[in-house]
Amino acid sequence: MNEGDLRSAHMVASVLLGYPDGRLYDGLGVLAGAVDGLPAGEVRERLSAFLGHVAATAPAELAARYVATFDLKRRCCPYLTYYAYGDTRKRGAALLRFKHALSTAGFEPADGELPDHLAVVCELSARGAVGPARRLMLEHRPGLEVLRAALEEERSPYADVVTAVLATLRPSSAREKQAALRLAAEGPPAEAVGLEPYAMTEAGR
Repeated sequence: MNEGDLRSAHMVASVLLGYPDGRLYDGLGVLAGAVDGLPAGEVRERLSAFLGHVAATAPAELAARYVATFDLKRRCCPYLTYYAYGDTRKRGAALLRFKHALSTAGFEPADGELPDHLAVVCELSARGAVGPARRLMLEHRPGLEVLRAALEEERSPYADVVTAVLATLRPSSAREKQAALRLAAEGPPAEAVGLEPYAMTEAGR
């Protein structure tokens, strides 16, 4: 994929991984066109599959499924630093790296969203900061792999979107695969301090 295709793929993923509101439904035609313009392969296939699911699902049902998946299941947390640091003081420093990347790109997440939400990182790439966004995703690839596996176990259609995002990165190294397996088995660290000024939202708990 060239940079333009990556930005398009990440733009679509950023919308699909957000709460399914008017931004999603008003932009379905644009999103479908962007996906159709991607080169043939897993990214295009997975994003197209999810758009098909959106078209076949009532908005209220999709919204309820989103909440049930990302807000009520810790194992399906969309916040990348959660997997590596849990609710520990180290997570605050990790969040600052994301905030710095967004600030450098002149991007402020809407509605006060935390900067490590996967949808936000995808939007960062879509806005032109492809390199910084991909580095952040690669640094937290084990967590992304755990998120995908959790969504697949839940038989969630959102697994297609996360799989598409992962397909835009290089293949996992042996070390990353081992880290993902260890994280899946042990879970993130636990220490409920040190997150100020980035208090967890309900979705990240």
